[in-house]
Amino acid sequence: MIAVGQPLPAGEFTFITPEGKQQRDSHTLFAGKRVVLFAVPGAFTPTCSNAHLPGYVVLADQFMAKGVDAICCLSVNDAFVMRAWQTAQNAEAITMLADGDGSWARVLGLAKDTGAFGGIRAQRFALIANDGVVEQLFVEAPGKFEVSDAASLLAAL
Repeated sequence: MIAVGQPLPAGEFTFITPEGKQQRDSHTLFAGKRVVLFAVPGAFTPTCSNAHLPGYVVLADQFMAKGVDAICCLSVNDAFVMRAWQTAQNAEAITMLADGDGSWARVLGLAKDTGAFGGIRAQRFALIANDGVVEQLFVEAPGKFEVSDAASLLAAL
């Protein structure tokens, strides 16, 4: 599992924007920036849609006031699903990272296999990174939502 003090791994992410499909690499997303990144097991799932993502949407301005340059949400979903979820949640302030095959979650060491229920998913976690290096990491115990929420990350800044 990635640890505090380690650089975030290389990865490619696809985004759907009003201009169409775009690709960005992790270096471009994180270099020279202070980033809060949180991961959810799946877009449109109960805890993710009712609490995890909405918390970051509500507190986005407070994160920026504390020097955060970007808030990113990672999920093992395709870019179209992530864009639809972003729109449904009024989450334009959040950068949605589609990890379509779970490869980035695997490289982080934070993937979980849900079997026939949903395949490979990201484990629920959050981190604070500065210039692409992990400063703080908050990994949830299985089935829990206690340490990766927006209020906890805001307090950690």
